[in-house]
Amino acid sequence: MEKKLQQLETNCLRIVLYGPESTGKTTIAKALALHYKTEWIPEFARDYLQSKWNQRQEVCSLKDLLIIAEGQIGNENKGLLKAKKFLFCDTNVLVTKAWSETHFGGYCDPQLKTWADEFYYDHYFLTYFDVPWEEDDLRDRPKERRSMFNYFKELLDQNDLPYTLLKGNHHNRMKQAIKTLDSIQSKNS
Repeated sequence: MEKKLQQLETNCLRIVLYGPESTGKTTIAKALALHYKTEWIPEFARDYLQSKWNQRQEVCSLKDLLIIAEGQIGNENKGLLKAKKFLFCDTNVLVTKAWSETHFGGYCDPQLKTWADEFYYDHYFLTYFDVPWEEDDLRDRPKERRSMFNYFKELLDQNDLPYTLLKGNHHNRMKQAIKTLDSIQSKNS
């Protein structure tokens, strides 16, 4: 049975920091929210899976993915209540879908696919893997950064989603992101 999960309606533009692990998504999301004096939504999966690891030394399972998607959307909806102009999302359901497909032999729960297709975001920032890898309890593919990046990019292209590639150091990424966002904002004014 399909679960009912909805995004709140908003005049804010939903912007996703999107890409493989350890590519600077959180750093950029925080910095953009600070720059535009608005909200950013942390990656729900990070706290959820870290807690699971700390309590039982268990990694992500298929059943966790729907919980993660629901938690992410719930947090986005809460963030929209305070956001101004933009809401920066440090991941989204499409990331969860990609993670499912790359970590579970191509499988993705049909409900997760439906949500990935239904939920709308105004723009994606695809983060390149040209920043140093930072190891932690959850990250697991340091030698597959290029293939993971290619998979993430392929999903954006297949779905004809609007995105900007962010490469280089933090300053260069911020400069490109701000230029893109200011352009998007002026088109929507």
